[in-house]
Amino acid sequence: MLITLDGTPLLGPRTGIGRYVENLVAGLPAALARHQPGARLQVTTWTARGGRLSGLPTGVRQVGPRTPARLLRECWRNTQFPPIELLVGQTDVFHGTNFVSPPTRNAREVVTVHDLTYALHAETVSAASLMYRELVPRSLDRGAHVVTPTEVVAAAVRAHYGLEHGRVTAVPLGVDDAWFDAPPADGAWLRAHGLPDDYIVFVGSLDPRKNLPRLLEAHAVLRAADPNTADLVLAGPAGREQSLQGRAGVHLTGWLDDSDLRGLVAASRALVLPSTDEGFGLPVLEALATGRPVVVSDLPVFHEVAGPHAVTASPTDPESLASALDTALRADDDGQARASRQEWARQFTWERCADRTVEVYAA
Repeated sequence: MLITLDGTPLLGPRTGIGRYVENLVAGLPAALARHQPGARLQVTTWTARGGRLSGLPTGVRQVGPRTPARLLRECWRNTQFPPIELLVGQTDVFHGTNFVSPPTRNAREVVTVHDLTYALHAETVSAASLMYRELVPRSLDRGAHVVTPTEVVAAAVRAHYGLEHGRVTAVPLGVDDAWFDAPPADGAWLRAHGLPDDYIVFVGSLDPRKNLPRLLEAHAVLRAADPNTADLVLAGPAGREQSLQGRAGVHLTGWLDDSDLRGLVAASRALVLPSTDEGFGLPVLEALATGRPVVVSDLPVFHEVAGPHAVTASPTDPESLASALDTALRADDDGQARASRQEWARQFTWERCADRTVEVYAA
């Protein structure tokens, strides 16, 4: 069996989807050896600017020509051309890792649908993401099997598209081992980056569904009630947004590498992710792996990912979010509490993610 996987999310800075694809590609060769001996993996990318990938596992090769993603998607919106075999040669399975699965001649299609934001909250997404409203149904009409990161999203996809239960498989994401052993950033590092010693951390983008304006409002409410409230540190893409500079009690990290981000989260009082919609919420799981409390929106997906360790709030009510932040800042944080959070996070492994993905390929 030959599997071809869309590695385009590996180009450029790693988003949550990029980290999913990175860890999936890293784990698939061993998973295939365990469950499908003799099966092979290759990756392709859709870009006109080279798109050569480095660091691929031994035996995994990159295939396919330089082809603009925008042009391909426009073709696939309206036609069944070009089939993937014309781009990469014969393959038994094609895995579209980021909502888009191309037409095929004979290959089985698998497509990962990370969330339904493009369909249910269209006003919050880019024009490129709006194309999923046409591209995903075309894949489904051809019989593509859907992979989702949570059971919540799986149920939503089945309901939205009227799919039988067996057409959709939830494959939870994992958390890197490095998060469990991450040393907290020390005072010298924090001072060198212009950050306080006492802070809550947000890791995310400026995507409207991340709900950052309401978080800033909630933090201001908390500071008004108690000027000694922990500051708010913004990391990820939001931590590089200069338009957010100058807000009282709010700090930006600038760009951070993975090691520094882990240290930043590990040294925080809590992580907050008040999204209005989410497919998984990987920063929540990573924070739990460091033993930190988490504050999240009261969404079913966060109950699935964080279980009993989530302090929840209404994503539309700043007062509710401020109260949840206060609760997290007062939460038990002894060794037992930290160990309990880490034990929950250990359920989610990239090895399991790869194994379950191989089961989908072989079904």
